[in-house]
Amino acid sequence: MRTQTSETRTMRIGTLFLTDNWPDKNIRKFLNYIQHLEAEGFDNVWMANLQDLDALTALALAGPATSSIGLGSAVTPIQVRHPVAMAQQALTTAIACDNRFTLGIGLSHKVVIEDMLGLSYRHPAAHMQEYLDILMPLLRGEAVRHQGPLYRVDGRLKLGTGRPVPCIVGALGPRMLKIAGTLADGTVTWMTGPKTLNSHIIPTITRAAAVAGRPSPRVVAGLPVSLCQDVPAARARLNESLKLYGVLPSYRAMLDREGVAGPGDIALLGDEESLQRQVVALRDMGVTDLNAAVLEVEPGSQRRTIAFLAKLRAWMDA
Repeated sequence: MRTQTSETRTMRIGTLFLTDNWPDKNIRKFLNYIQHLEAEGFDNVWMANLQDLDALTALALAGPATSSIGLGSAVTPIQVRHPVAMAQQALTTAIACDNRFTLGIGLSHKVVIEDMLGLSYRHPAAHMQEYLDILMPLLRGEAVRHQGPLYRVDGRLKLGTGRPVPCIVGALGPRMLKIAGTLADGTVTWMTGPKTLNSHIIPTITRAAAVAGRPSPRVVAGLPVSLCQDVPAARARLNESLKLYGVLPSYRAMLDREGVAGPGDIALLGDEESLQRQVVALRDMGVTDLNAAVLEVEPGSQRRTIAFLAKLRAWMDA
């Protein structure tokens, strides 16, 4: 690996915990794996909140079992939790993690919220804005008095963490990025390729934060990553295994903006030299965190990729 200069940006390297790899949902195995990633030197572990393990509960359990690794949800849907309940659980998780926790929230998708759960998916961006108006002060330990079309809140939580809980938003479209930059601490993306990150995500949210007088936002880029030999075969396999994401409207819009056909086409793939170039390019464009979804695209690729990313992280931190 080439020498890193003092002028280059730093970027945290984390990995996405994929519950599909743990069909028995064994919590001890989950904690052992998080401990393994911490020992490897990863900056963060991110956990999606799907139809299995609850991310905040699982990460609260991981807090006392670890000592240095950052733990974050990417992401927890807002519609199923009142903002006060979300804040209370996030503050509790942050206490369990010694303030190593980042709350990632999102809107999920109409097919989940409306079709599966029977809840409203009308005006999702307005819902997120009102939600953040309540959530963010609570995460800072402040009282909230709010009356809006969706929520009425008057009170505060008696949970002191010593510092605000960072909150990032799954924001992809222009309006959501403006909301995230204005009210939250950044964004976490998925199915969003490097060109779109560079030309759309980063400048839009950075501009919104600057206008609002807020610090530079955190940009957590979730991408499939694999150290592999047969790149075309790996892309084809990812296009098949991740095909659901290629049809969900918000992700499809990002893939179309990138100019690609499917999820495999935005994956970071190749040998060590090629992967290093791709990761460094993300860092140099302003991505603050890589959230690597490490999938088995050929025998042993998952294990090799984790080892490579740990080595790359150490180099980038040197």
